Amino acid sequence: MFEESSTTKNSAIIEIRKKINLTISIVTFVILTLFGIIFIFSYKPLSSFLSLLYNISFTYIISMTFLLGLICLYLSIRISRHVLRIIEDYSNRLERILNITRDLREEVYGDILLEKIMDYALSITWSEAGSILLIDENNNLTFKIVRGESASKLVGTSVENGKGITGWVAQNGFPVRLEDVSKDERFNPEIDAITGFRTKSILCVPLKTQSGIVGVIELLNKKDGYAYRERDEDIIVYLAEQAALSIIKTKFYEDQKNYEIHLTEMLLEAIDFHISEKRGHSRRVARYSNIIARFLNMSEEEKKRLYFASLLHDVGFLKIKSDDAFKREEFLKHPVVGYEMIKPINFYAEIAPFILHHHERYDGFGYPAKLKGEEIPLEARIIAIAEAFDAMINTSSYKVPVSFEEAKAELKRNAGTQFDPELVEMFVDNISQEHVIK
Repeated sequence: MFEESSTTKNSAIIEIRKKINLTISIVTFVILTLFGIIFIFSYKPLSSFLSLLYNISFTYIISMTFLLGLICLYLSIRISRHVLRIIEDYSNRLERILNITRDLREEVYGDILLEKIMDYALSITWSEAGSILLIDENNNLTFKIVRGESASKLVGTSVENGKGITGWVAQNGFPVRLEDVSKDERFNPEIDAITGFRTKSILCVPLKTQSGIVGVIELLNKKDGYAYRERDEDIIVYLAEQAALSIIKTKFYEDQKNYEIHLTEMLLEAIDFHISEKRGHSRRVARYSNIIARFLNMSEEEKKRLYFASLLHDVGFLKIKSDDAFKREEFLKHPVVGYEMIKPINFYAEIAPFILHHHERYDGFGYPAKLKGEEIPLEARIIAIAEAFDAMINTSSYKVPVSFEEAKAELKRNAGTQFDPELVEMFVDNISQEHVIK
């Protein structure tokens, strides 16, 4: 972490060194002057000569030396205070950038991440406006996040890579810091013409990883007419490095989620095709499970895990011949088979135990592990209720269907033996005919 942030230290360290060197120079001069006076007045060949000017020169030199000493003390105090302010400013900036880095690394949603990067960059540099542009599939720069006057006009528009200051930064991979953009031939006024904003100063930094440049951060017009400083550039360069890594990470996360959704859909279609009696069963179980999840005040992450476990609770049937699926010996295998299928897949690993234990009984006489009560994972207990309810009321089920009220009554009769009694009460009290999916 500290190696990564070394660029943010440079300007502060150089400034501190200058102040310390100035203090050392002044102190050295005063000390050498004092030693010179002592040497001169203690060296006999010169003593007789200096005695002629003793009353004037000695008093004058001592006075000047004393005055220099006072000046040295005053300057040392001033410089020390200034150095302390620099160190304090750097310390505050470092603490803030570390907190920002931690926040960016923890964010998993791409759109929220870009919003945070932009807001942090504007806040740190006191900029009036700014934007984040990412390289698209055509190798052009597309405005993803824009802040400032008429910002909405730019979102989604593209800039040719290599054109303008942003294009130059993206193409060459070096930051650009300008006090007056009108004096730089790379400046492209077309963007200002679209928004009506007048760009005066700019700080533009590449979003760069080891594999290449993914975009740029552009900051415009430091507030109160000030120019962007080297320290602003150092800290935004560091922020951009961390931001680029976070952008790649969130893209991977979103790609993985997209893959997870598509794989789940493929498995559901395969289950429906493989056993016609279970067509739509998994989706209905997921919906009924969500009724209990809502009243348990589960977190969004917990709800998501329950949802996917509900969808895939019968995935083990894919490895059982359809003609044998409802034979007791084969039927009893499907939780273990499903568990073994799902567990090696990283993004399904957390839900694998829920699939394994969704046929356990609350009284301990279920399968495959004969777990009892709260030894059974909460999500598996919920799925057991939702699955039983759907199997009882659905006309396409392998069982003879019963009415809505009869199904609720059956759940109550088996509360405390087959099912968790508290979850059963929660389910029957909150499900209505409107929730039932035919």
